[in-house]
Amino acid sequence: MLYRIYALAKKELKQVRRDGRTLFIVFFFPIFSLVLFGYALNFDVSHIKIGVLDQDKSELSREFLHSLSASEYFDIVRYFNSQDEINQALDQKYVQCAVVIPINLSDDFYSKKDAKIQYLVDGVDGNTATLAMSYLNLATQNLSNKYTREVLARTGMHTYQPVEIEPRFWFNPDLKTSQFLIPGLIASLLTTLTVLLTAIAIVREKELGTIEQINVSPVSVIELLIGKIIPYVLISLFIAGLILVAGYFLFGVQIKGSIILLFMTVLIYLFACLTIGILVSALADSQQVAFQMSMMFSQLPSQLLSGFIFPIESMPKALQIISNIAPAKFFLIALRAILIKGAGLEAFWQQWVYLLIFASIFLSLAALKMRKQKA
Repeated sequence: MLYRIYALAKKELKQVRRDGRTLFIVFFFPIFSLVLFGYALNFDVSHIKIGVLDQDKSELSREFLHSLSASEYFDIVRYFNSQDEINQALDQKYVQCAVVIPINLSDDFYSKKDAKIQYLVDGVDGNTATLAMSYLNLATQNLSNKYTREVLARTGMHTYQPVEIEPRFWFNPDLKTSQFLIPGLIASLLTTLTVLLTAIAIVREKELGTIEQINVSPVSVIELLIGKIIPYVLISLFIAGLILVAGYFLFGVQIKGSIILLFMTVLIYLFACLTIGILVSALADSQQVAFQMSMMFSQLPSQLLSGFIFPIESMPKALQIISNIAPAKFFLIALRAILIKGAGLEAFWQQWVYLLIFASIFLSLAALKMRKQKA
């Protein structure tokens, strides 16, 4: 049995090595996708283009504008002379936000009246608009606190703050979205690649007619499936390592947890994905159908139902239940726990169990289908 499995695995590796197109997809596609999505898919907002209508032109307004331009979040690209210029700039997207400083800002501030600054934000992109408003509010609050402390210091008074809030962010203190998205991208790439490669492997045997020779040989269905899976497990492990190395050098994604646990997690997940590919290959009769089914079973669930981009907790209850059919969901929980949190096995051992259950179900269905075809 071991000799037959070894012979099948060796044969499959030789076929992959001779297929230049497959090798190109295997080694180029993951890195290209990682670079493309890693830089393009980024929710961090910086260098927001703002325009300014400063009607006060006082020391206070100049200091406020200087605090904005000194921040990495804002770039002052225009100065306006009228409200009409603001409307035109927002309509044509020359600026994303307009700051209107009223003519009596400094007078109201120093006379202890409510000093107001108006922000006009382009709300087409809700995420950017929300973050821009948060940054502007924070900048305004910092300026207000600074002048409040100076006024109180001159009068010899001190503020009393009975409760002081000191927020701290664990695991990702800089709140970089790349630290959250890159693990999800790794899961999505591994899912798509492994399912696609394995699905095409057996279908290719059907199209070439060699599957008939295998069926009349002493090779059992389980031996055939294991022999087909082993080569792609080795290839996928190499690809996973390549993606992790690229993620470290390009986006600073570090492995904070155990490398051994990471290896075991990736190995179990790859086994689950490869069994999906085996099931697809057992159902499909051509490489074109196998390709379409692979994309449907792998890419859509891994991107939409895994928590890669959209938090599962914010989905409707029905979709939260449906998301349990995506192995990438459980892999992503374990992967983020290892890479970002540095957690131990006690934090995600249940995810291993779920992935092993998935792998067992898919492998059993594939074996049952192929036994029927062989009979």
